[in-house]
Amino acid sequence: MDAPLRGDVVEFHVAGSADPARTLTELRSYWDSLRKGRAVPDRADVEPKGIRRALDYAFILERIAPGAARFRLAGRHLIDVMGMEVRGMPVCSLLNPGSRGRLSDVLETVFKGPQIAEVTLRSEAGYGRPPLTGRMLFLPLKSDLGDVTRALGCLVTDGQIGRGPRRFDLTRDAVFPVIEGAQPLSPRPGGLADDPAPWRPPVLARAVRQPLRGDETPEERRARFRIVVERRDN
Repeated sequence: MDAPLRGDVVEFHVAGSADPARTLTELRSYWDSLRKGRAVPDRADVEPKGIRRALDYAFILERIAPGAARFRLAGRHLIDVMGMEVRGMPVCSLLNPGSRGRLSDVLETVFKGPQIAEVTLRSEAGYGRPPLTGRMLFLPLKSDLGDVTRALGCLVTDGQIGRGPRRFDLTRDAVFPVIEGAQPLSPRPGGLADDPAPWRPPVLARAVRQPLRGDETPEERRARFRIVVERRDN
């Protein structure tokens, strides 16, 4: 179980708007500083003082299934974007249904690679909702058990939030190896890789009986029963 960054209640407050590129760069630099020669740092290494300027936009994810993760901790900006508390919610809830599959594929490579991922988002304008763009960063972390099932990330938007909740379409994604020069793992759609084999009915066995004769003995009647196997092909 993840411990809070500091205290029982975590409140992320940063005045003013953030520059998306700068915030993502600062968070990634902080994550790099935690590695200390390791491919992936530990969740326990993350402390708020290291990401003071990005704290309002930061979050911690927990992988709960292939391609699925939920917010364990989240900054004030995510609460403002969604218009509600997001802790415990799946990260895909930020996206419109048509983009959730791709986010799931990208997110799974973060844990499986492990590797770094960045996505670009867009939320269309609507009543009380100006057009809004955003960027998300996902940085893998190890849990207390040593498996890569946590991620440090951030969401930074550009524009007025307006009425929440705001949900986004994923317009671009990119993945990067944690070790320079390594080949990143390309996101691929989940599910079965091959078409399932066509269904065939089971082989049936039935008893076939010949016409009775009045002069048969019990032994002869039993001997006339035979098993016939029928095979059906599609």
